[in-house]
Amino acid sequence: MADAARRAPAGGRRPPWHPAAAPLAVLVAGAAGTGYLWFTDPHEPGHLLPQCPFRYVTGLLCPACGGTRMAYDLMHGQFAAAWLDNRALLLAAPFALALWGRWTAEGLRGRFYRPRIAPRVQILILLTAVAWTVVRNLV
Repeated sequence: MADAARRAPAGGRRPPWHPAAAPLAVLVAGAAGTGYLWFTDPHEPGHLLPQCPFRYVTGLLCPACGGTRMAYDLMHGQFAAAWLDNRALLLAAPFALALWGRWTAEGLRGRFYRPRIAPRVQILILLTAVAWTVVRNLV
């Protein structure tokens, strides 16, 4: 009985796909984006990346813009530049990779993985992201 509860997601109904399908799809999408970003320098004006809607509307930098530049710099071995691009995301990336790794490992074992993040922690993460967005636009 306990094993069946671990195998099915909340609600008790199994989706028609294998539990590893979603994390592996994230891997494929990430690899495709990484391949594209390798040849597209986001630091250069006129790059071939889509314009950020947040920056277009507000004129401010968003965390994803810094994250894109950070990823480009990491791929090209420029660690100091990556730190300057988005410190918060650089510090959070190992935790996100660990969650993705656990999601993938559980999926490959045939189990669905739903991390439990307490509401307080979710609020803290959101407030940290908002605070970082404000601070990086003031400095």
